[in-house]
Amino acid sequence: MQAPTLLRFLSLLFGLALAGCVGVSRPPAVSADLPQAFPAYDDAAGPGPGGDGALPGWRSFFSDPGLVALIEAALAHNRDLRVVQAQVEEARALYGIQSAARLPEIDVNATGTRGRTPADLSLTGVATVAGQYRVGLALPAFEIDFWGRVRSLEQAALAQYLSTEEARTAFELSLVATVANSYLLARELDERIVLARRTLESREESLRIMRRRAEVGVSSDLEVRQVEGLLLATRGELATLERLRAQNEALLQQLAGHALPADPPGGLETQGLPEALPAGLPSALLARRPDLRAAEQRLRAAEANVGAARAAFFPNISLTGFAGTASAELDGLFRAGSGSWSFTPVLHLPLFDGGRLRANLDLAEARRNGAVAGYEADVQTAFREVAEALAAHHWLGRQVAAQGELVAAERERARLAELRYERGVSSYLDVLDAQRGLFAAEQALVQLRRARMSAMVDLYKTLGGGQLP
Repeated sequence: MQAPTLLRFLSLLFGLALAGCVGVSRPPAVSADLPQAFPAYDDAAGPGPGGDGALPGWRSFFSDPGLVALIEAALAHNRDLRVVQAQVEEARALYGIQSAARLPEIDVNATGTRGRTPADLSLTGVATVAGQYRVGLALPAFEIDFWGRVRSLEQAALAQYLSTEEARTAFELSLVATVANSYLLARELDERIVLARRTLESREESLRIMRRRAEVGVSSDLEVRQVEGLLLATRGELATLERLRAQNEALLQQLAGHALPADPPGGLETQGLPEALPAGLPSALLARRPDLRAAEQRLRAAEANVGAARAAFFPNISLTGFAGTASAELDGLFRAGSGSWSFTPVLHLPLFDGGRLRANLDLAEARRNGAVAGYEADVQTAFREVAEALAAHHWLGRQVAAQGELVAAERERARLAELRYERGVSSYLDVLDAQRGLFAAEQALVQLRRARMSAMVDLYKTLGGGQLP
């Protein structure tokens, strides 16, 4: 190739390279049009350290030693978490494979052929037996990444790997919250079972007394049946609570990988969860959520795939080479003058493919647009989850206070009903109704206390939690 022609060819390649670089766009800015801060309630705490609303790690957030030990067991032995960790390792390996494509591959190549050419095919008209042997270093087809196609694919693989890493963190945070909520439910059921057993003992004693009173004619059989019905209802409620506790225990076993710690569990009153978070939490806290960071990485991967699809329109330049020794005889491979080399550059420029490249670019852009919309939807969903958790924690606090007053009122009503019955002012039906109301109010109070604690756990999760080990 003459020098002017070579210069024109190199200029054309340089111009195409610039065009290819210009064609790769940066990821678009994403805006979910969110408020600057989450809703604030009158029971919120003052600004935290630094006023940024930073959350502590889960070991500091949860103070019950039994719960901390259970979370540690779940993070160490949960099988679903191991599946997610394997997916992270898979994505890391795929990124390593794609990253290696940017470097040339060098192989040790040894080949040998030997064959006979019949006389009617030989140029000399005489049958010949010949061979060829080669040993050296080979460079398989190596693509020179002028247009950034290989680089874009590497960036996409890296983003996919980082996405799975963030997804693993999100799963760990979800696992911590699930274990905490199940543990709190177990403590709720323990307290409700204690209440039910105490109530059952009281009603068994009431039935015994009522039967004695009926035997001496002081009470009627109707009153005995009423007390008996209340007793049987309490037994049924106790059986339901025992069933729920056993089912929740099975869930905790699964979450912890059947490696439950021996630490004794605490009660709801010993959990020590924060009563409130700082007021005016900024919506920018959502950027700490690992699931949103995973969605952001998926968006970057989609944008990188667009760059790779756009670069496929430009020429593909690959190099193939060999350097070593060659000889017609095996014992002549390493003799003087047996050196051999070859260098083969190949330029491939697609001219007509039936629209395949255009369709691939359209597909990549459609997936990128879907990733943008999905990211915005995830951000808006995350904001809603935080707002819901804040509202739940606030209003459940109001319900707990009101329910506590109701329990006190029902307890006083039960005491007065028993006094009135003993003095013959009212029937035993009033006593039964008051006892039924007190039992229901006590059960509801325990449920509400646990629900408010679970709302704080959910709020911790929806805000992205603290640092995980």
